[in-house]
Amino acid sequence: MTRFGYTLMTEQSGPKELVGYAAAAERVGFDFEVSSDHYFPWIDEQGHAPYAWSLLGAVTQVTSRVDLMTYVTCPIMRYHPAVVAQKAATLGVLSDGRFTLGLGAGENLNEHVVGERWPAVGERHDMLAEAIEIIRSLLDGERLTFDGVHFRTDSAKLWDLPDGGVPLAVAVSGAQSISRFAPLADHLVATDPEAGIIQKWDEVHPGPSRKIGQIPISWDPDAEVARQRAHEQFRWFAGGWHVNADLPTTEAFDAATQFVRPEDVAQTIPCGPDLDAIVEAVSAYWQAGFTDIALVQIGDAAQQRFLDEAAGPLLDKLRSAAPSN
Repeated sequence: MTRFGYTLMTEQSGPKELVGYAAAAERVGFDFEVSSDHYFPWIDEQGHAPYAWSLLGAVTQVTSRVDLMTYVTCPIMRYHPAVVAQKAATLGVLSDGRFTLGLGAGENLNEHVVGERWPAVGERHDMLAEAIEIIRSLLDGERLTFDGVHFRTDSAKLWDLPDGGVPLAVAVSGAQSISRFAPLADHLVATDPEAGIIQKWDEVHPGPSRKIGQIPISWDPDAEVARQRAHEQFRWFAGGWHVNADLPTTEAFDAATQFVRPEDVAQTIPCGPDLDAIVEAVSAYWQAGFTDIALVQIGDAAQQRFLDEAAGPLLDKLRSAAPSN
């Protein structure tokens, strides 16, 4: 059965608001919730970037049913992987086993803040593989002394572990990253609804897995308001992953998207009140083979109205249209 999630978009909302949205999203019927883990918003207009781990700790206490996940955490610069393992274990305990640790190779926007150089993608992948090895070992309860190329640990051990462990999901894109990380992770994270990514993953991954995707929407009773809001808040989305990973500042994203028009954004993001149009856009993910699809409702000011008026009927339509097996 296809599962539908709600995104706690830390770049566009403050921490107290996000905790409230998380509780409301569970009440309205979402199956899971994912949180971005950013130090910066993508662009200044979004205006927020609270600490995802404090947020998710609070969310564990106002929800009881939905699965929770970071989408995604970079464990190679801003955080040491041993500390990421400790945070994940604690969230696993607080949530009674509802937490999945989503991992990726990161974006310059969020990692440059610690004052280190931004490595090329191949080196970032080497670092991520080493980080996953450390995280997995610690979550398995080992006392770990590790001397790698990029990271070291000295008698590290986690003292509070959830029953059943913490599943690991990893963000991949092309064949090279899939071949590298599918054997190391439990589940897949990807941004584009491409069947080839799912097929390649299933060829390499040793067992059953979730395939977790994410799609932005801009629901609003007024289609023009929805388009303008999507352009203001999400025009960075037009750049694509390879651009987004390397730009260092919100000013760089603003410059890179200065010629993106509202109509350009509306071609890639469903905007307006038409729930059937949203279902059609989301269907690309389950047709590609994704099992879990998280929605991003654009704009903080639109969140509560979306949850109150549109989310329930939209979930009904999505579940009616999606495959049941």
